[in-house]
Order: sequence, then structure tokens, then C-alpha cells
Amino acid sequence: MSLEKSELGRRQLGSLGLAAAALVGLSATQLVSKRVRAANTPSGEPIKVGILHSLSGTMAISETTLKDVMLMLIEEQNKKGGLLGRPLQPVVVDPASNWPLFAEKARQLLAQEKCAAVFGCWTSVSRKSVLPVFEELNGILLYPVQYEGQECSRNVFYTGAAPNQQAIPAVDYLMAQEGVKRWVLAGTDYVYPRTTNQILEAYLKSKGVAASDLMINYTPFGHSDWQNIVSQIKSFGSAGKKTAVVSTINGDANVPFYKELGNQGIKATDIPVIAFSVGEEELAGIDTKPLVGHLAAWNYFMSVDTPENKVFIQKWHNFIKNPKRVTNDPMEAHYIGFNMWVKAVEKAGTIDHDAVIDAMIGVAVPNLSGGYSAMMPNHHITKPVLIGEIQEDGQFNIVWQTPGLVVAQEWSPYVAETKDLIGDWRAPLSCGSFNVKTGKCGGTVSAMK
Repeated sequence: MSLEKSELGRRQLGSLGLAAAALVGLSATQLVSKRVRAANTPSGEPIKVGILHSLSGTMAISETTLKDVMLMLIEEQNKKGGLLGRPLQPVVVDPASNWPLFAEKARQLLAQEKCAAVFGCWTSVSRKSVLPVFEELNGILLYPVQYEGQECSRNVFYTGAAPNQQAIPAVDYLMAQEGVKRWVLAGTDYVYPRTTNQILEAYLKSKGVAASDLMINYTPFGHSDWQNIVSQIKSFGSAGKKTAVVSTINGDANVPFYKELGNQGIKATDIPVIAFSVGEEELAGIDTKPLVGHLAAWNYFMSVDTPENKVFIQKWHNFIKNPKRVTNDPMEAHYIGFNMWVKAVEKAGTIDHDAVIDAMIGVAVPNLSGGYSAMMPNHHITKPVLIGEIQEDGQFNIVWQTPGLVVAQEWSPYVAETKDLIGDWRAPLSCGSFNVKTGKCGGTVSAMK
């Protein structure tokens, strides 16, 4: 055998040896990877998680995204090994912006599907519709949207803002920073706007605002003809005093409302609008150029500049497979609420509703603005308050925020009937409407176990 052939043989053998080693290494890596996946793969009977959001009708513009983010959070948790070693199984229903249907779907999720928790509702009328069902069947509802307060149910965890975490700071900002003297309270005609405006009217009057400097208007869901109402707002704002609109308009009615503002040339420098139910998702459907400078008050904006938020946005885009999809405040509320529920189940070691309800109080998890949110004894969470200006790209420039977290007031101190009430679901009090003056638990049925 020649020296050349011998060298070639050694090279071939060496290559074969390297290839074999590589294959062995690859096999070992695959084996380890399979074992890791197997260790993280949940098994056993699935834990059902209900998703109760409108996927059709007037509220679909706001609620569909909340269904999507819940599917993302459940998928992520399953990749981590599920919960208590069991996989989470989403159960999605469509109450179709139909308030009685919300109650039917809630009963289906609790009585038939046996869901360990339900994440859902947007409007307060939908929440009020399902509340008796959750209290009757002792279910758990995590409600992710700002609301009017005046409620404290044992079976609901309110991860959206109470009025003192959104509405009150918003008007304080307009008074202090914009010098507003006249107020238009414009809302959709249902419980959230009416109760919120009742609180705001009492609060503004306590600050010296005259009744003649208040204009209050309500329109039905899906309202589309805003020409006359916007004309009235424009006229009301021409009295020589700085005027602002506080908007509790909900759903797809916001699109023609903001369009009409632009049509009539109402700029933020003339009559600023501060909205409580308009975020990035709603602005995605309209031309925002005429709206630049108008405001919204929330507890989170997509433009929040924190590492936590950047990671969340990237995960959202990866999941939804659309880099143009936005994030918004109720999505963050579901993010917080879901992580709190997971932590409470792990703390309780069971999905038993009573055990989890008790375990939820005191749980703290990261929010997306760089801090932690905690579940308080009144079943509301601590939140920062942010005010943002609408930009041409449909995002918000944050112009003001509270220096720290705000603890929710479930009962308004500005309403005579509720000023002495507190909610505390810890034993031995275990009451959603405890009167600190009489020392008795009482109030609305929905406030008590």
C-alpha cells in the first residue's frame, strides 16, 4: 500500500470517527432535550380555563384581543409545565356583546365545563349580568377592565382600575395642567358611564364646579351619528371657560365619535378629550392625525419603556404572528390577573375555588410598567396611573403618571350611600361592604358572600 493511500485511509477513518462522534453527541443532545421536554410536559386531567369575551357584536373591537392574549398566556404556562403538573385547557365562548347571553355562557363555563377560573367581560353590564351566576356557583371571575367601583364581590377579582385609579386622577390632571373649568361627561348609556359620572359629578362639585359648568350626555351602544352631539359640545365649550370632554364612550361608537371631532375641527388645544375606554386597539381603526394631543387615562400604555414591556410585546408579536398588532391596558390586566391566579393556585396547592379565593389576597406579581401589583383584601389590585397623549402613529406619549402605586377604593367616598363602606374578604371580617360607622356588614347583595 502506498503512503498516499494509507494517508487517505487514515483521513477517511478520521472523518468517519468525527461523524460518528457528532452523531453520538447529537443523539445525546436530542435525548437530553427529549427528557427536558418530558419533564416540562404537563400530564393528567386538564385544568379548564374559561375565556368569556365578545368575539362578535359592538364590543368585539375591544374584546377579541383579550381572548388572544389569554390564549398566549395559557400556551406559555403549558410550556413551563402547566399548573400543578397538569395542562391548562382554554375554553373559549362568544357571548356576542349580548348581555343576557353572557350569563348563559358563564353558567356553561362553570356548571358544564367546570372551569377553575374564568377571565372575561368588558362592559359593566356584562359583569353585572354574570355576577349572580358566579356567586351562585361559587366561581372565580378575573375582570380586566376599568370600571365604576361600587362593588366588591367575593367571587370577582378586579384587575382593572377603580375610579380613584383612573377617573379621579384624570380630572385632577385636567384641572391642574390644563386649567379646565367646564366639563362634558359623555358616555355610553349603561351602568359604568352613569355610575362613574355620578362619582365625577359629586367630586367636581366638591371642588367648586357649578352645575351650569357640567354637561352630561349618554348615547346607546354602537351610536354612529355624532354630528349634533359634537356640535353641542363645541357650543358648550365656547362660553369663554376652558372646557374638556371626559369620555366613557365604549366599543365601536368611539370610531365615528373621534371622526366627527376631526370633521368639526375640534383640536386638543381647544377642547381636550380624555378617554377611559380608548386605547391602542381602538385607535388602530381610525385616522389619528386630527386627534393628536387628545388624551387617555390608563394604567398601562404600549409605549411604556421598560424591559418587562419589551419582552411582553415581543412575545405577543411572536404569538400573534403580526408585528403590527398593538398591546393595551386590559391586556396587561389579564397578564397580571393570570399570573396572580397561577401563583394563588400554586400557593393553595389546589384549584378548589374557596382555597384559591383565600390564597389570592396578598399575591404580588410583576406588572409591565416596572413594578409589582398586589392583590388587596378588597379583591382589587394596586396600580400606577398614567395619562397619555394620542400620537399620529396611534400610540400614546405618556405625559403624566403617579409617583407610585395607587390602592383601589372599591366604594366611593364621594357618594353619600357608600362613603363609609370598605371591602375586606379576609377572615374574620369576610365582607365586601363593611360599614365602618355601624360596625356591620351590609349593602348590596353583590357585595356580600
